[in-house]
Amino acid sequence: MPLKDISECKVLVVDDTEANLDILVEALGDQYDVSVALDGEGALEAAAEEPPDIILLDIMMPGMNGYQVCQSLKGNPATAGIPVIFLTAMSEIANKTKGFQLGAVDYITKPFEILEVQARLKTHLSLVMARRHLEMQNETLEEKVRERTLELALTQDVTIHSLASLAETRDNETGGHIIRTQNYVKALAGRMARDARHREALDETTIDLLFKSAPLHDIGKVGVPDAILLKPGKLSEGEFEIMKTHAELGYQALARAEQAFEMKNRPSFLKHAKDIAYSHHEKWDGGGYPRGLAGEDIPLSGRIMALADVYDALICKRVYKPAFPHEKAAAIIREGSGGHFCPDAAEAFTALEDVFQRIASRFADQDQ
Repeated sequence: MPLKDISECKVLVVDDTEANLDILVEALGDQYDVSVALDGEGALEAAAEEPPDIILLDIMMPGMNGYQVCQSLKGNPATAGIPVIFLTAMSEIANKTKGFQLGAVDYITKPFEILEVQARLKTHLSLVMARRHLEMQNETLEEKVRERTLELALTQDVTIHSLASLAETRDNETGGHIIRTQNYVKALAGRMARDARHREALDETTIDLLFKSAPLHDIGKVGVPDAILLKPGKLSEGEFEIMKTHAELGYQALARAEQAFEMKNRPSFLKHAKDIAYSHHEKWDGGGYPRGLAGEDIPLSGRIMALADVYDALICKRVYKPAFPHEKAAAIIREGSGGHFCPDAAEAFTALEDVFQRIASRFADQDQ
């Protein structure tokens, strides 16, 4: 909405003396859109029906006096921002002070000089227009910030999706695995956030970043030779050692990206993606890889991802195993609590078994 010119401003004059109204309308009518009210009640009705840009308000009126009118105007959110200039024969300092305390912006004493009224009115209307111009600029700036934030979020999502798709093209695991595991991660994190021990670490923003980052857990597999990555059978001990390097490779790739864009000390999906890629094969008892971390030394995101990844591997068919039913997979998860899996994550899984089953069913691979 364009900002109107000062000559288009609406001025409401409130006075119980018609002679005063006539003088002011004649003096101001050529410069502004002037309307009048003869009493306080009429002033409030006029201001509510079509809010003016400024009000010239007499104090000594029958019924509601000017102080009461001003107090009502300032108590109504729809009219609270309208500047009020008191125009009155009351000239005592105490009277003026009361007016300012009620929210008036100026005080003109009767008998008034028209040139003074015109000058003060112009000054205050200029301030009104300047404030509105600033508000419009702020609204425009906020809208641009919202658009830019949305654009950055979309760019981030596209980047994650592209990287995950790249890993998927080189892996015999399916896109369904990526979608299922990220939903398992979100469910687990949301459940664990109920616990006071994890509530601060798993706030809403962090859970959203974990959900977005989870698809990158196996990004390091792009660095594993095809002969091993796509082998149609169980890996030998030596081949498995090479396969295990994907955790380190994924971490290094994401760490370099984080460093290149100077994001190491900023909240970003890269931090969570890096932790997930590096630690989702660690085990609570220290028997995992690549660093043999144990307990709470394993990043929380890695502990959550570990359970989600293993559950999905259990219920899906692999070249070296058939798909396990949920009951068998759930039993393995529960048995692994405190060994393979973080006890808190395993406890959350037990509470969410029906949720896991629904996710698995909703995003099931066609051949399963």
